Amino acid sequence: MKLKVIFSFAMGPIGAAALGFITLPVMTWLYSPEDVGRFGMLNVAISFTVLLFGLGLDQAYVRQYHESECKGELLKISIVPGLMLLLLTFFVLSFYPEYVSSLLFEKNSISIGFLVMFILFFNFILRFLSLVVRMEGRGVGFSLSQLVPKIVILVILLFFYFFWESHQFEQLLWASFFGFLLTLIVMLLITRKDWLSAITSRVNYLKSKEMIRFGFPLILGSLAFWGVTAMDRMLLRTLSTFEQLAIFSVAVSFASAATIIQSIFSTLWAPMVYKLANNDEESLGLVKKASKYLLLVVVVLFCIAGLLSWIVDFFIPESYNDVKFILLACLGYPLLYTLSETTVVGIGISKKTYYSMLASLLALIINFGLNYILVPYFGAAGAAVSTCITFWFFLIFRTELSILCWKKIPRFELYFFTLLCILGASVEAIYGDKYFVYLKLYWAGLLTLLLFNNRSYLKGFKFKR
Repeated sequence: MKLKVIFSFAMGPIGAAALGFITLPVMTWLYSPEDVGRFGMLNVAISFTVLLFGLGLDQAYVRQYHESECKGELLKISIVPGLMLLLLTFFVLSFYPEYVSSLLFEKNSISIGFLVMFILFFNFILRFLSLVVRMEGRGVGFSLSQLVPKIVILVILLFFYFFWESHQFEQLLWASFFGFLLTLIVMLLITRKDWLSAITSRVNYLKSKEMIRFGFPLILGSLAFWGVTAMDRMLLRTLSTFEQLAIFSVAVSFASAATIIQSIFSTLWAPMVYKLANNDEESLGLVKKASKYLLLVVVVLFCIAGLLSWIVDFFIPESYNDVKFILLACLGYPLLYTLSETTVVGIGISKKTYYSMLASLLALIINFGLNYILVPYFGAAGAAVSTCITFWFFLIFRTELSILCWKKIPRFELYFFTLLCILGASVEAIYGDKYFVYLKLYWAGLLTLLLFNNRSYLKGFKFKR
């Protein structure tokens, strides 16, 4: 992969993470912990909507893209079923918009309910438009989809800061509304040829059935995966307090810097590996190499975060002091999930998507059990540890099931080094204030061990210009 292409895709996630490091402190200083916690539930609703109403067809679009001669028809088949179902759901909810507000935020507000529905609609469309530019290799367009909402939200929050004396939760929703609306307008302009082609294309019903068969097992898998990623916040909301939810949400927001790696890798990986889907040897070699190098990146990021997590105290109010301890455990989701993307490709190549569903269901069971036990005792720390451990098992499930239906890959180092990461992150989340110095030595030692063990691979790592 050429460095220029990687950079064009990297601009968005890197810029979005940088803007997030500005937006998040502004949010924590302006709004109460309860409102920050409520805002975290909006992200849960967004991810749920995209996963459920996508019907697995977003992943089918990626899988079929290079094999399809008519890209407009493929886009139409992928987006229309979920869009119709989403609009029908919103039509029913429009008679009871306050139900949406009460369910998510414990606020009985019609305006909040409608704002949320519009935000969810914008994000659903943006999901597919971002896939279009991603599969076409248009890195600048993809980066704009990441940057525009962050810029708009930050500008609006600064406007509220300078010109509003009081700050309420609904302001956060308005900022998101305008951020995603402007992003949608930009993406519609960038992809106008693609969606106009989709509108005018005829639907091949045999092709539609094939994609639905591919995507259907992913619906339950997607719901289970959403449960894995959202269980921590849902149980914090029911078994703990909005203050603990706020601490967790802020830690997750800081940890989302790691989604730079996730976004860049996921964006580049799927088009690249599926191009080689018909050549098992080349695909296998690519998977082995990618998993090796990505493991190095993941463990190095865990170690650096473990050594420097105390820095976040300088950016947020004192009431969020526990964020620095649970930050590491919150890295488990983006980093371990990204790592599993390298080892799970056998499921996609073999088209045995029910294995993806099985991996997600097993992870959901583990996540629910851990959260149910740990959240009442440890609050945000318990939620972070539960999700971190869950994603380690999720990595194992995806890897082993992929091997079962495709090819065998080496994985001892994969499991060993990631296990050391989640053990250190879990101890830090719960006992970080007691063993602060010892934990810094632990992360330094783990980093040294990793680099020494992989010194030969590091010497051979090169980019193509």
